[in-house]
Amino acid sequence: MISIFGFIAAFCTTISFIPQIIKILKEKNTRDISIGMYIIFTFGILMWLIYGIMLNELPIIIANFFTLVFSCIILYFKFKNG
Repeated sequence: MISIFGFIAAFCTTISFIPQIIKILKEKNTRDISIGMYIIFTFGILMWLIYGIMLNELPIIIANFFTLVFSCIILYFKFKNG
């Protein structure tokens, strides 16, 4: 039962990045996104992923893997588009 809550939380927080990615792809604009915030956030997500791997906690691993991918996509477009 506890893992179900973990998977639901992981799903919700992870997919929350999809609307931002879609908006960036449509508008080709990342001007209002803070590069500093996303760099720190992405590093934090990497640390959560490592933590999840060390604990062998699947909800933490899956959520942070996909969140890391989504965050890196946003960073890529931020660096590419300025």
